[in-house]
Amino acid sequence: MRLVRRKMVKEAVELNITAFLNLMVILVPFLLITAVFSRVTILELNLPPKNSRVVEPENIKLQLELVIRPESFEIRDSNLGRIKYLQREQDNTNWKIFTDLLVEIKTRFPDEKNITLLVDRKVTYKTIIQVMDRVGSAEIVNITELETVELFPNISMGDAPEIEVAPETVDALEQQSTEASNQ
Repeated sequence: MRLVRRKMVKEAVELNITAFLNLMVILVPFLLITAVFSRVTILELNLPPKNSRVVEPENIKLQLELVIRPESFEIRDSNLGRIKYLQREQDNTNWKIFTDLLVEIKTRFPDEKNITLLVDRKVTYKTIIQVMDRVGSAEIVNITELETVELFPNISMGDAPEIEVAPETVDALEQQSTEASNQ
């Protein structure tokens, strides 16, 4: 018996690189984008020498804040603390006293244009809009004419800080509630 060897004809197999190219199309932009975010930034600090005195700035910059709560307005400076506390009711506010106080602050700091409104969550939208209108400008009676004066047109908003209650007040409130429940 004779073995016949047949030559197998092998066809050239193409290499399928589409999956690899798809991977590169995704990876290259991703790596380029993330390379921007991994940049190292350096912050230069110029510290005073050991033997230098601290020089306080002569001009104190006003950072005016208005804390709006349902029962009160508190005008304060974020550096120095409370300037004025105005009691109010939810529906009835004495806007004249409020406006006069803002005009007085503006006359002391004529270059200041910024104010931050710190709003309690219980304050109504209507109250916020009324405050924003009165903080931006005011109408002043000048001898015979009504004059509109710009007060603090640059308004920023934030959440009001929580009211800190003294432990004695908490104890008194708890005692009153237990006495009321016992009756």
